[in-house]
Amino acid sequence: MGIRDLVADIDSVIFDVLGDTARIEGRAEPVLGMFSAPWKQPQIGRLNTGLREPHFVVRLADSDGLNKGLLVTIDLPDLDGGGDYELLQLEPGGDGLVSLILRKRA
Repeated sequence: MGIRDLVADIDSVIFDVLGDTARIEGRAEPVLGMFSAPWKQPQIGRLNTGLREPHFVVRLADSDGLNKGLLVTIDLPDLDGGGDYELLQLEPGGDGLVSLILRKRA
């Protein structure tokens, strides 16, 4: 068993226990991932990043067939950033995870 297999097993447990759920246009089943809306995060110290868009991090296998413009519905309360988003782009991290960069739909 290689390192990627071990990391995939760890990711699977983490996503199953701590993951957020999203419904993605064209997918029959909800997808587990990690949602982040930078403007809603508690501030600890002064970490300045260039990332301002909300994003939903999924496993590489869950990103197959996704493309720009799809509707992504984050299953969280509105005050936590839940709701409908448009998929702007996919950013692979090289670690078996892909960030779906999102824009809030009006």
